[in-house]
This record gives sequence, C-alpha cells and structure tokens, in this order.
Amino acid sequence: MFQKYLKPLRDAVAERWLHRVSTPLAAIAEEQGSAVERLHRWFEQLMTLKRQKVLNEPELFATYSAIAQEARGVVQAHIDELVSQVAAIVESGISNNEFRVTDPQVAAKAVFQATVRFHHPAHASELSDPNIDTDFAQVWRLVVAGLVVGE
Repeated sequence: MFQKYLKPLRDAVAERWLHRVSTPLAAIAEEQGSAVERLHRWFEQLMTLKRQKVLNEPELFATYSAIAQEARGVVQAHIDELVSQVAAIVESGISNNEFRVTDPQVAAKAVFQATVRFHHPAHASELSDPNIDTDFAQVWRLVVAGLVVGE
C-alpha cells in the first residue's frame, strides 16, 4: 500500500543529497579563467565532496547508497548534469584554444569516465587509500595530455 509513496520519497532524498554535490561544482563550471585549472579544480572538488561523505558520514553514505539503488533515474540525471558541467568547461577550453578536442560533450563524458574510480560510490572503499591522490595525479596528467593543445 505504501509502496507507491516510497519511490517518490526515495527519489526526493537522493535528489537532495546529489544536489549538495552538483551545486558547488556548478559554481566552478561557471567561473571564468583557465579551463585546464577549472577542470582540475572541478574534479578535485568532486573527489573531496565524495570523500567527505564516505569518510565523515559512513552510515549516512551507506543509507544514501541504498536509496540511490532505487532512484536510478535521479542518479542518471545527476550524472548527466555533472557531465554537462564538465562539457561547459571543455567548451570554454576549446573557445580559448586551450583544448584541441572538437566535441565537448564526448570529451566531457570520456574524462568523467576516466576518473570514475575517484568519485563513483562503487569505489567508496578506495577513497581512503593513502595513494589515491597520487593515483589521481597520474590519471590527470594523461587526461590533460589528451585535451590540451601542444601537449
């Protein structure tokens, strides 16, 4: 009987939780300046937000993960929003002749997927790895080499 009310409730909880991630990232995406620097800061912020949730609020994170499993549409919309933010940064990098790629949406999705280990909930247990920042730096160098003009 209450099942019909649970899905909208789960979706609303997941959406609110995910909004706490996307809002500060949107501010970075909308800034002016070097696209390379903004893109790096955007991903560092994403990693920081996810790491804080996993390490500082493990029980809440576990609850969110369970809710997110049921709110796949909300989660996909969140991912689409994040990729769009990355695409906006990439597009500005193309306009400023910083990036050599031609399709900002394709590049954004590829960069997002290349960094998934550092922000996806499925990899939450890895976020406390003492080498995670070093690993990200290595992946980041490869990502930037694929995007930047003259690299």
